[in-house]
Amino acid sequence: MTESDPLRILIADDNDSDRMILKAIVRKQGYEVITAVDGREAVERFKKDSPQIVLLDALMPVMDGFEAAREIKALAGEELVPVIFLTSLTDAESLARCLEAGGDDFLSKPYNRIILKAKINAFNRMRLMHLTLQEQRDQIAENNRHLLQEQEVAKTVFDNVAHMGCFHAKNIKHLLSPLSVFNGDVLLACQKPSGSMHVLLGDFTGHGLPAAIGAMPLAEIFYGMSNKGFFMTDVLREMNQKLKQILPVGFFCCACMIDIDFVASEMQVWMGGLPDCLLVRSSGEVEKVKSNHLPLGVLSSERFSVETYKYELNLGDRFFMWSDGIIESRDANGEMFGESRLLDIIHKKSQSETLFEQIHESVLHFIGEGERDDDLTMVEVKMLAPDQLGLDEAHLDKSALVGPKNWSFSYELRAQTLKEFNPLPLLLHLTMEVPGLRSHSGFIYTVLAELFSNALDHGVLGLDSRLKKTPEGFGEYYAMRSERLEKLSGDWVRFFIDHKPEGKGGVITIRVEDSGAGFDCGKYAGNNLEANTGFSGRGIPLLMEMCNKVTFNDTGTAVEVEYHWLPKA
Repeated sequence: MTESDPLRILIADDNDSDRMILKAIVRKQGYEVITAVDGREAVERFKKDSPQIVLLDALMPVMDGFEAAREIKALAGEELVPVIFLTSLTDAESLARCLEAGGDDFLSKPYNRIILKAKINAFNRMRLMHLTLQEQRDQIAENNRHLLQEQEVAKTVFDNVAHMGCFHAKNIKHLLSPLSVFNGDVLLACQKPSGSMHVLLGDFTGHGLPAAIGAMPLAEIFYGMSNKGFFMTDVLREMNQKLKQILPVGFFCCACMIDIDFVASEMQVWMGGLPDCLLVRSSGEVEKVKSNHLPLGVLSSERFSVETYKYELNLGDRFFMWSDGIIESRDANGEMFGESRLLDIIHKKSQSETLFEQIHESVLHFIGEGERDDDLTMVEVKMLAPDQLGLDEAHLDKSALVGPKNWSFSYELRAQTLKEFNPLPLLLHLTMEVPGLRSHSGFIYTVLAELFSNALDHGVLGLDSRLKKTPEGFGEYYAMRSERLEKLSGDWVRFFIDHKPEGKGGVITIRVEDSGAGFDCGKYAGNNLEANTGFSGRGIPLLMEMCNKVTFNDTGTAVEVEYHWLPKA
């Protein structure tokens, strides 16, 4: 029925004269009329003809008007079909029964045609308004369905980018509980080719989609650079610069990022704007790590600082990071969970293996029936032996591009570059273009790192690794390294890298030369790597154990290694 069609009105009255009079009045007003002689027939005619308004006598045989009204309203469902009772009843209780049975109004006998027309017009306006509201509601529901569908697709893409790291590692426990479809908090973890691990927890301004938009480029930079072996400080600089470029004024990302080295048992921490993090020692001691920087995306590249805290770790030590959603969680009365409750749990349960789970349960129990107003994100990173992490190459990025198999190149780093540039990510990236070699990236990175460290530290700078046998000597070693780097002039380190296919795999040859005075490489020939548990003298024995062939020139200013590899299943 269109709005131009006449209204279809059902009149149900067992009195023939009343029914005929009312039918004549309604028809004269331009409406289409359907009649019934009792309540049962009224229900049947409603099913068959779908009238828009019903005029219903209260007292009829077979089925009275009250029962008929109930059935008609049930049949109408969500559609508004006004029911006007026709009655000679005047007592308040009877009139109330009309409304309780589903009637919308009543008209007393004898009928006043002016009032009847006014009531019909008023209820028709109400009916049309109800139809409009239903159509708008349905349109909103459809639009919302499309929006949710689009959000789910976008969230799948977002999750595949932001959560592609090594969260399955046995040293990581994490919680990501977003307030809405999208999460303003971001949690990233990636094992570097060297075997160490980058972990970042970020909290963007606000929550939901506006907050999550910045997480996409953040994750791309984090995983792209970490997979290539860049230092944490380089990754931080790049992320800060990108967020500074793309985020509007007033938007930023509070973050904590760590670089944990499972071989050297060390950890670096950068803190910018997040609540205090905690280092929980295996002994039960708890150390607080405070933010010492502004959030990412606030400062320009020139003013941005990458100064980090440095910690020596023991097996079983755990580092905890969380967003402010944990501390600022509120119960039904609006009271915050707060830092004091969090610290109380940690100090009481600091040696519990289920400390992470107990913190989570305590926060949820505290919130109870209260409404959340922020994302909840938390992560525990534990210091384990490298062979206990449970990681393989499955999480590494695999390129769809087919790179070259037979090639060689040379690369020279001069004094100014040696002072300020780490060549390992670039060299690794070029080398990993060989199809199938990416699964050996950790091995190749270790070889490149040992060769470069030997050439720069011992060849060019003339440092003695035996200084690193004591903590004091360790500090002296790096102080001398910084001092001598600044004085470099005319020095260089050259890489010659060659790859040739062999069977299903290949042979990669790496030769590194330096401008230093050289060293006596013969004294390392009998070194046993397993017997050397210190922080010095491990480089050359390690290369000899890892590579198929290691050769030195007579002066000790050049070393060449050869590695035969096969693709991993």
